Amino acid sequence: MELTRRRILATGGGLGVGLLLTACGSGPRRATAGDGPAAGPPRRGGTLRVGAVGKASAVNRDPHGVQVNDSDYLILALAHDPLTVPGHRPNVVPRLAARWESDDLRRWRFTLAEGATFHDGTPVTGADVAWSLRRLRATPGGATRLPGIDAGGIKADGRNAVILTSDYPNSEVPLLARLTTFTLKEDTTDVTRAPGTGPFRLESFRDGNARLVRNDAWHGGEPPLDAIEVRMFESPQAMAGALLTGQIDLASNVGPVAARTAEGRDGVQVIRRPHDMAMPIVMRTADGPFADERVRLALRLAVDREAMVRQVLSGYGAVANDVLGTADPAYATGLAQRARDLARAGRLLDEAGFDRRGTYELFTTEDVPGLAESATLFATQMRDAGVNVKVVKQESAVFWEKTWLKAPLYTTYWGTNDSVVFFAGKTMQSGTAHNEAAWKDEEFDRAYRKAVGARRGTGRASALRELQRVEYESSGYLLWGMADGIDLAAAGVGGLPKLPGYGRVQLERSWLSA
Repeated sequence: MELTRRRILATGGGLGVGLLLTACGSGPRRATAGDGPAAGPPRRGGTLRVGAVGKASAVNRDPHGVQVNDSDYLILALAHDPLTVPGHRPNVVPRLAARWESDDLRRWRFTLAEGATFHDGTPVTGADVAWSLRRLRATPGGATRLPGIDAGGIKADGRNAVILTSDYPNSEVPLLARLTTFTLKEDTTDVTRAPGTGPFRLESFRDGNARLVRNDAWHGGEPPLDAIEVRMFESPQAMAGALLTGQIDLASNVGPVAARTAEGRDGVQVIRRPHDMAMPIVMRTADGPFADERVRLALRLAVDREAMVRQVLSGYGAVANDVLGTADPAYATGLAQRARDLARAGRLLDEAGFDRRGTYELFTTEDVPGLAESATLFATQMRDAGVNVKVVKQESAVFWEKTWLKAPLYTTYWGTNDSVVFFAGKTMQSGTAHNEAAWKDEEFDRAYRKAVGARRGTGRASALRELQRVEYESSGYLLWGMADGIDLAAAGVGGLPKLPGYGRVQLERSWLSA
């Protein structure tokens, strides 16, 4: 079901959909990852009004719960610190944990940041962190958040450190620690009122909307903003309207339609966060019409990737090459970019004895902008290869309960695209409970274990290249492109996050220039 899916994403970084602004006109001030801010020089003070997608019926204020709403996760991420957070290079940087080390890649020691306190002034201790991680581990889906680390492997180590012990050598434990590893006081009973440790302190909350004020004692330094107000919207379209009429100042993940509308308007920043969202086609490999590797390759060769990016994403994205984790610093560049080749696709289908007289259902939802549209265009393109695909749109609850992990052909989406091994461990290795394509490959499994069991260096790099090669050649994923994360912001907003996925909620360095 959808809640199960959200448990795997666990981050908010995996969450899919957002927004902001002031006035209208022509000639937008545009920023992309790596560009300087469109706003003036940083200044202290002011309240940033942020729009985020959510529904009142799905509000969840438990920091270790399942946050279906973007608005809930944003509020929690402002008020609480995970142990680590996304970075650029490397893709894991300190937050509540100042540093970490391991001699054997199984026993990891995380030392807490100096001066870390809760919002009530109480120092954060290793016992608080250990209790919180055990609580997280005990939640539904907790095993997917901290794979290989059970409750017995989480222990305080003195006053300012915690030990995490994995069942197997795993170099990715610091990356896993950047999920919802929020810390509460030991033995907290009312988690909705518990003080956090983050850059902002919750002042008020009502019906999914919140006001948070600056935490002057935050261990990471004082944020520039006085306050952040989070306003919940039920759709990106409603958020975009609020932005364009000056009701809010910022929102994330509005989608290409809103971005297209904002282009050409004076006083609006269109901020693109590359590699934000993957929307692959999943082909079941264990049985059914796509179990033959030649059929899967034929479909990969029949898709027109450039047309998909141009039409589905309105150009706000990039062509991809069937390997997930495209923003990973270790992402392989040696794999030949697949291009459309209908002749070869046809030969492969004939060799496999594929029945071109049949009709094959492609299941999808409208969970994120462009997802259903990608299915429709894909079906149209497959006709050029003689493959009849019928798109079946399902309500979200039905899709995640009845279709995900089961159907022969369906769309999916992921927003944590800066780690190749994240996907390998969560969705592709034989032992995972959430193998989206029911794919089992011993060569892939060996490469995965070698990659996570090796320190950064030649051995790990070689294993990662091998892992990606096998995925490229025979997995059940057809990843045609990567969607940009798109935020709209008023001209006076600066210091906005440029990282994909979870990184977009890191607003502690944002400011208002006027």
